Amino acid sequence: MLLTGRNLAKSFGPRQLFSGITLGLAEDERVGLIGANGSGKSTLLRIFAGIETADEGEVIAKRGLRVGYVPQEDEFAPEVSCIDCVADAVDAHLDDHERHYRAANLLERSGFVDPSAKTSTLSGGWRKRLAIVRQLAREPDLMLLDEPTNHLDVEGILWLEDLIDAASFATLTVSHDRRFLEEIAHRIIDLGRAYPDGFLSHNGTYSEFVEKREEFLSAQQGRQQALASGVRREIEWLRRGAKARTTKAKGRIERAGEMMSELADLRSRNTKQESAKIDFNASDRKTRKMIEFKKVAKSMGGRELFRDVNFVLSPGAKLGLLGPNGSGKSTIIRLITEQLSPDAGEIFRADYLKVVVFDQHREQLEPAQPLRRALSPTGDVVSFRGQSQHISGWAKRFLFRTEQLDLPIADLSGGEQARVLIARLMLREADVLILDEPTNDLDIPTLDVLEESLEQFPGALVLVTHDRYLLDRVSTEVLALDGKGGARMQVDLGEWERAKYAEAAKVEPKKIAPKPAQEAKPVSAEKKKLTWKEQRELEQMEETIHTAEAKLAELQKQVADPKVMADRNKMHDVCEALGATQAEVERLYARWAELDARK
Repeated sequence: MLLTGRNLAKSFGPRQLFSGITLGLAEDERVGLIGANGSGKSTLLRIFAGIETADEGEVIAKRGLRVGYVPQEDEFAPEVSCIDCVADAVDAHLDDHERHYRAANLLERSGFVDPSAKTSTLSGGWRKRLAIVRQLAREPDLMLLDEPTNHLDVEGILWLEDLIDAASFATLTVSHDRRFLEEIAHRIIDLGRAYPDGFLSHNGTYSEFVEKREEFLSAQQGRQQALASGVRREIEWLRRGAKARTTKAKGRIERAGEMMSELADLRSRNTKQESAKIDFNASDRKTRKMIEFKKVAKSMGGRELFRDVNFVLSPGAKLGLLGPNGSGKSTIIRLITEQLSPDAGEIFRADYLKVVVFDQHREQLEPAQPLRRALSPTGDVVSFRGQSQHISGWAKRFLFRTEQLDLPIADLSGGEQARVLIARLMLREADVLILDEPTNDLDIPTLDVLEESLEQFPGALVLVTHDRYLLDRVSTEVLALDGKGGARMQVDLGEWERAKYAEAAKVEPKKIAPKPAQEAKPVSAEKKKLTWKEQRELEQMEETIHTAEAKLAELQKQVADPKVMADRNKMHDVCEALGATQAEVERLYARWAELDARK
């Protein structure tokens, strides 16, 4: 084992996060750690990283274990360059030149174009990449990742998936991104009080874990029902006046007590975990066209973001916006909300349109404001859909405790702040609902409720998210921005992924014709004649090239095949074969030109 936690317990004040946790992490393991907000996932990671100490228990690590830890929030000195930031994490025994060389190599392989850029100039997605690269520089045996997909765009998440897939170190990853967990985890641990050991662990994918969890909880519920029947029988026996003088009767009374204690424990564990009750307030507007974009184009800072953008938002439409960071997704939102005007094209808006926006940066929240005022600015009574409700009941709907009402917003977790924004949005009637990265910091149970609410929302929806599971489930169409001015409407996420893989593997066709002899570089000043073997090679070269190009064409078809796309391992093998075959075709052309020049 690389690292083992034994009988770990942790509390914050009177609130216990977990107790009695005993689990180990082996070499090369890929573990996903999930659980409801407040279950202690991030705290457990910090304990494993040595940043926090447990109230009880111990952590036993393999001698010389190197641990990398990527927290949810990235902290860098503002005036430090990317390369210096990573070089500082490289082995201190190396000289400065070697450390910067290794840092530059890591940054280049991770997609950084300018290693000298200051950390303060990076977007949220590139800051997250830098935080991960900095920990890679430590050459860890175990990498602890806390919500690493937050702020990454879809292409960044794909980069991280490939990184973890090829890594030589073990990983323990806290994430709410179900598609990401499906790709990177071979074992899932669910932290929660519903389980006798404080967690449930299953070796397999996330989707397999969900099935096993349902089976486990169903069996545990069945055990509770059976035990309840047994306890009722024992209570009846006791009521009839059990004689405790005999040894047999004493033993039965003790067993009855044990059964009652076990039943109480089961009832506590089987109590269904509460989730936020999300129900967005839509208007009954039936206008066929609420918003329409016609050939809309926009540039910012001298760079073209997109052109020829066309779409219509009508009741029931659910538009997903997809693209790398900086491609213009937020600009589309600002055009819809009239904060910006297009450079070209037209935008039609229905009269008196009600647009409600969820802001990913949470700038609508005042850090010093108490929770009660953030949930209800005008008093301690909230009016939702014509019915009045006290602030404590409204807060409970979003999983806040009464004692939290006077806490400032700044003291709330990221997931709690996201729930505050959702609660505020629910009080506003919307024709068009815009959600900009709503999933950051939300736990999986809350995401399930959010998805159901968005599916049932009768108004128009614009959804910007890196959560591919949410995007695929909710959106009725996807507008994909490529960051180079292009914009393409896709039916769903799957069509976008197939187009992306096909484009990445696209190879320009070559004509089967030898280069003219005069263009070929002579082997020496005096041209050497072909040997008999080389003459035979030249005669067969055209057929050889035909065969190689036929293989190349077949591999290109496989790359674009949805069945191949769905199988990650097969897709990897096909892409490798495609690259090798392309290199072979180019080698054959060069060889043909060389032989033809000497004949």
